[in-house]
Amino acid sequence: METRDIPIIFTPDNEPYLGRELLFHFDQIICSAMEQNSIIAPRTHNCVLSDHQRMACIIIPQALSITLSIRELIRQGYLFGAHVLLRALVERAAILLYLNLYPEAINIWNRGWQYNEAPSLAKMFDAIQSKWQGGPTVRGSDLTATMNSLLHAKPDSAPWNLIPIGAQCFGYAPSKILKRPDLCDDLCANAIPWLAVIQGMMVAYFPEKAKAEQGAPPDAA
Repeated sequence: METRDIPIIFTPDNEPYLGRELLFHFDQIICSAMEQNSIIAPRTHNCVLSDHQRMACIIIPQALSITLSIRELIRQGYLFGAHVLLRALVERAAILLYLNLYPEAINIWNRGWQYNEAPSLAKMFDAIQSKWQGGPTVRGSDLTATMNSLLHAKPDSAPWNLIPIGAQCFGYAPSKILKRPDLCDDLCANAIPWLAVIQGMMVAYFPEKAKAEQGAPPDAA
């Protein structure tokens, strides 16, 4: 695509990474998650919520909003910004998982989830693995390393906005990235499982709402 042919705004029928398989699957799980939320959310409006459910009512919509922002950034070719946002999505999914596995930590959330009291994302990863597997198989700090580099502008963030310029030169994109399908695939591959976690947490925190969604009588009004 020549520079003069690049539209100012891409639409679903001409976006630069249209047809990528992982992007298609990302779209499918987004539709699924939004439908699930549209059914569960209204049922939380007229009932007494626990502290955990009030927390989930804040974090789950935020996570979905961030997911939609990532998707729109992909559509417009702003892949670097989308990768930076990925950490925000992952952190919300991790908080939901962590507080589900360690329910007593809701008191930390109620006190404001302060940085000097709440676990870091890496420590949440370690704790989640300990609960599931008896101990971390991959260090949380290793899982967060790339996301932290992108967020905090470390030197090893450089490849994430590197683009070809001409036949033999490369530079760093300040705007749209339209010829890096590998970056698009990597972003989708990382976002999809975390959005699946969000869906699982909808059911974990609102099980009676999930039963109602499936046509079974809810346990509580």
